Amino acid sequence: MQERANPAFYALLVALIFMAVGPIFLMFINSFKLDVDIIGGTTGLIFLPTIQNYETALCDLLWYEPDHLDFCSLKFGGAFINSLIIALISTALTLVIGCMAAYALVRFNFMGRDTVSFTTLMVRMVPPAVLLVPVFGLWNNNFCIREDGFAGMFLPESFFGRGGESCLAGTHGGIILIYVAMNLPFVIWILQSFIVQVPRSLEEAARVDGAGPFQVFFLVVLPLIKPGLAAAAIFTFRIAWNEYLLASALSDRDTRTVPILIVNNMSEFNVEWGVIMATGMLLAIPPIIFTLFASRQIITGMTAGAVKG
Repeated sequence: MQERANPAFYALLVALIFMAVGPIFLMFINSFKLDVDIIGGTTGLIFLPTIQNYETALCDLLWYEPDHLDFCSLKFGGAFINSLIIALISTALTLVIGCMAAYALVRFNFMGRDTVSFTTLMVRMVPPAVLLVPVFGLWNNNFCIREDGFAGMFLPESFFGRGGESCLAGTHGGIILIYVAMNLPFVIWILQSFIVQVPRSLEEAARVDGAGPFQVFFLVVLPLIKPGLAAAAIFTFRIAWNEYLLASALSDRDTRTVPILIVNNMSEFNVEWGVIMATGMLLAIPPIIFTLFASRQIITGMTAGAVKG
C-alpha cells in the first residue's frame, strides 16, 4: 500500500502558495480600486471596480484622453521601452560574454584558473550600494567624450549636451554596462557547472570532423547547455528589469525605467496607491512572460536526451 503524505506537508505547501500568490492577488485587486477605497479600508471583493488607475498609468499610450485626467504626467510608455531595451540588451550581452568566459575557465588550463573562477563569484557578493558612488563619479567624469576632442570630430552636435561633452551617465549604454558587469560573475559561475557536464568526447569528435573552435562552441556546446543559459537568462533579466538603486543614479528623464517611475509617483503629500498597484501589475507582466518562455527551454533541454524504454 502506498503511504499517505503527512498532512503537515500539504499545510506547508498551501502556506507557501499563499505567500507567493497572495501579494500578487492583493495588488491585482487594489489596482481596480480608487484611492478612497484603498485608504478607507474597503476589503474583500465588494467594491466598484474601475480602470482609472490603468488609464492614468497608460495615459501616454492611449488613443483617447481619460475624462479624469487634465494632464498626462506619468510617461509609462517611454519608461517601459527603456526598461525593455536595457533588460534585453544587458541579458544578451551577459549571456554571450558569460558563456565564453565560463567555457574558457572550464576547458583551458592556465595559471590561476581556480583563483579567477572563485574571484568572479566573490565579486557578485559586493552590494550594489557600494558601487553607487564610484560608478556615478566615473560615468559622469571619466567616461566622457568631449566635442573638441578627437572622437568628438566624428559625432554630430546633437550627440553632446550643454557642456560640450557626452558621458555614460544618463544613457542606455551606461546603465547596460553596469548591469552586465554586475550580473556577469554569477552567470559565469552558474554556466561552469553546466559546461563541466558536457563530454569532451563530443568536442573531440566535432574537431575530427573538421569543426573549428567556434563551430565546436556554438554548434556542440551551446545546444547542450541550453537549460543553463535559460536559467542564467531568467536571473539576469529579472535583476536588470527590477533594479532601482543604480538606475536612479545613472538615468535621466529620457532613460528612466519603470521602477524609477513608480517611486517618482510617490510624494511627501500624496501617494496614489491605485496607480502604483496598476503600474506594479504592468511591471510584472514582462518578467512572467520571459520566465515562462525560458522555462520551456529548460524543460526542452532536460528532456532532449530522453529515450523510450
